[in-house]
Amino acid sequence: MMDWIRTFLKNYTYYFPNIHIKDVIEILIVTVIVYEIILWIKNTKAWMLLRGIITLAVFILIAFLFEMNTILFLARESINVLAVAAVVVFQPELRRALEKLGEKKILSTINPFDRGKEDQRFSDETADSIVRACFEMGSVCTGALIVVEQAIQLTEYEMTGIELDCKVSSQVLINIFEHNTPLHDGAVIIRGDRITSATCYLPLSDNMSISKELGTRHRAALGMSEVCDALVIVVSEETGLVSTALEGNLNRGVTQEELRKCLEKIQYRNSEPKKFTIRKGWRRT
Repeated sequence: MMDWIRTFLKNYTYYFPNIHIKDVIEILIVTVIVYEIILWIKNTKAWMLLRGIITLAVFILIAFLFEMNTILFLARESINVLAVAAVVVFQPELRRALEKLGEKKILSTINPFDRGKEDQRFSDETADSIVRACFEMGSVCTGALIVVEQAIQLTEYEMTGIELDCKVSSQVLINIFEHNTPLHDGAVIIRGDRITSATCYLPLSDNMSISKELGTRHRAALGMSEVCDALVIVVSEETGLVSTALEGNLNRGVTQEELRKCLEKIQYRNSEPKKFTIRKGWRRT
């Protein structure tokens, strides 16, 4: 491998003596950044706003070509206002981008604030209770929306619901989402081994590619996964299927084993997840 790299650099400097390898690296970095930005805004409202800005730029270009001085004067004088307006209009999207950047674990190994945290976010009993409750509710088509918190605290979303602060159990979760009960509408937020609040309101996704057959629960689950690192679990009231949303991706119709694996992936902070087994004997008959 090292010989191949040396050969490449030798041939590169021979055929392109005036182009530095640093310039190539910079071009690649800028290309990746631009591509990621375009990919990020493609399925959001920001894409429609960007199209509007491009349309406005085309009109200004036409005005420049035909020497429409009045339009050019107005565009030149209002450019500062438009820059500020763009920041205000794109504020939700910019916030999401910064939150996603903050979720990266590039500096986690040298962050002194993370060293004292326990390795396990929640216990195996909590994970089993969540799996059990979801498929118990799915078997009778009881709709549910469960948010399992990771690194980003969801305090602002907890405030939209009713505080509970109780231990996670399948019986409690099933009772919360039972039809015609005071707490069944909205989402439940789980932090560690505790249910912190219920009937919480979640942000709806702006993704334009979501299937029209999906309801508000699935759109809220996907929207929540886009603004934070939480795992969101949805039980469909129409079909009884269990779905998961994580990092802006919706996985529909997961099995018990797949849901347990999703929980197992986020169960441990700084070490490899432990092996697990699905406990049998709890499916409703």
